[in-house]
Order: sequence, then structure tokens, then C-alpha cells
Amino acid sequence: MDDDKRIDWIDNLRALACMMVIMIHTTSFYVTHGMDIGERNWWFANVLNSASRVAVPLFFMISGFLFFGPRRAGAKHFLRVGLCLLFYSLIGLLYMALFTPINATQALEGVLQKPIFYHLWFFYAVIVIYLLSPLIEIKPVSAGYLAIIILLLAVLANPNTVAFNHGRITLLPVNLFISGDTFYYFLYAVLGRAVGILNLPGKKIPAIAAAIFILAVVLVAVGTKRQMIINGDFADTYYLYCGPLVFIGAISLFVFFKQAFGHRSFPLLRLISRYSLAIYGFHAFIIHFIRTHGLDFKTLPPLDIIYVFMLTLLLSLLLAAGVRRIDARRWVS
Repeated sequence: MDDDKRIDWIDNLRALACMMVIMIHTTSFYVTHGMDIGERNWWFANVLNSASRVAVPLFFMISGFLFFGPRRAGAKHFLRVGLCLLFYSLIGLLYMALFTPINATQALEGVLQKPIFYHLWFFYAVIVIYLLSPLIEIKPVSAGYLAIIILLLAVLANPNTVAFNHGRITLLPVNLFISGDTFYYFLYAVLGRAVGILNLPGKKIPAIAAAIFILAVVLVAVGTKRQMIINGDFADTYYLYCGPLVFIGAISLFVFFKQAFGHRSFPLLRLISRYSLAIYGFHAFIIHFIRTHGLDFKTLPPLDIIYVFMLTLLLSLLLAAGVRRIDARRWVS
């Protein structure tokens, strides 16, 4: 989540991804409760969550764009991600001890296997991208080649692709022995650089990319409803960050911002991008506190979603600005 403010579209995209993460965690409460909250309310939450699923993939793509080229992740970047993990883990331990019944000691004992608080997993995963950075420099390739890579690896051979059988023959997914989410986090980073330096002439590219993103969101939302009917309960089959529809949505949104906002800067997005690291670090604690201390309006889900999202973004931004005043070297902010 390192930034480069000289690249306007990356700033814009990072800010949007940051807000999308907040939206995911804001709406998750309603999505996982199914139709108990009312069908219209569930669909409202489901569509917002489906549209925001590309957030984490975008962070990996941005990291790849910045560090899989001539620029490398160096010692200061490893130190920064390590300090961020330490700082926000300590905040998490303090939060659990003061405001929750969660056993902070048990959470600390398993810190090498899982994060102290759920959202901090990203810092573990991005370390892999940083470690590989000095070994990788993506060269320009054709749009056609990238399309084949995406079709084959992200869709046809993606282990998260819903199985399609013809009789006893399994047609999808094709088995290329791809296993584990880390492969796809790495692939996001590789494609972030490859797409970022790709020359895509044509005025229709942003419109096409936007249409593909919207279609992917619709399919994720509808697929989630279908899977819920099949399972009799909520299932995250189509919500997976490494799933084919989320993958396509992330690539298309990345292309849209690159083509549509290459040199356009928006003050609010620039501000959020500037503090995105700390906003990410703080937001989950704020949402959890709101949800567990009766500070929300669960009887009015649409209003509550907007309220919790806005309040979380504002408080996270204020905390981020406060930490920045102390953290002059921006190690954790």
C-alpha cells in the first residue's frame, strides 16, 4: 500500500480500494444474515459488497505496478510493512482487552499462523510480493497475450471456478495444478504491472472496461443469491478475492481508472489515498465497536450501511491524521 502521488490514477484507485474495503466490512453483517433482514435490504447489501470485492485485488495490483518494474521493494518497505503489522496488531490487542470479551492472550499465541485481527492478514500476504520484487521486472507484452493469460489462469484453470460437468467428464476448471490464494495474489501483482504499462489506444476502452466491471458485479451478486438458495444459507463462493468474476472485475476496473483518469486528480480521493494505510489499519476496529456497542441502526439496513460507512471513513481518517502528526516518517501512516 505504498503510494506514489505523482501517479494520479493510482492515487484515485488506491482511495477507491480503501473505501471499498470499508464497504465490504460494513455490509458483511447484513449479507451473512440472508433474507432475515428482508429481501430488498439483503440485495442492497449484496450489490454493494459484490461491487467492493475487487478492493483487495486492487491493492495487490497497485503493489505490483509499483514494485514489479524498475523500482524495487527495498529495506525501508520491509521495515514499513513489519512496523505496520506490529503497530496495528498492538492496537488490536489493546482493543480486544478493553472493549471485547476476546482473549487477547490466545490471539497473540497464534500470531505466526493468523493475524491478531482479521483485516491484518493483508500485511502477511503483501510480504510475499515485496520479497519477490527484486527478482521480477515485468516487460511490455501485447493485450492479446494478457487476455489469454487472464482467460486461462483466472477463469478456465482457476480452482475457484464453479465446476462444470458434462456427464462424467469435468470440463471446468481445467487442472493446471494451481493451488492456494498466494498464486493469485502474485498474479494480481504481475498483471498490475503488465496492464499498467500496456498501451491501450482507443476512446472506447474506458466504456468497455466499465461495462465488463458492471457485468462482473451483477454476476457476483446473482451468483451469491443462487448459491445461497442451493446451500440454504449464505455462501461466499462468488465473493472470493481469487474467484474468476472478482478477478475479471478487478482487471477491468484497473483498466478503467488507467484509461479514464490517467492525469486527473480529485482532492477527496487524493486525501484518502494519502492516509489509506492508516485508514485500512483502523477501520475494522471502528466497525466492530459500532456493531457490538449498539451504535448502529440495524432496523434500517440501507440507512445503517451508509451511516456506518461514512462514520468509519471519517473516524479512520481522523485517527490516521492524528497518527501522522506523531509518525513524521510515515512508518505506520
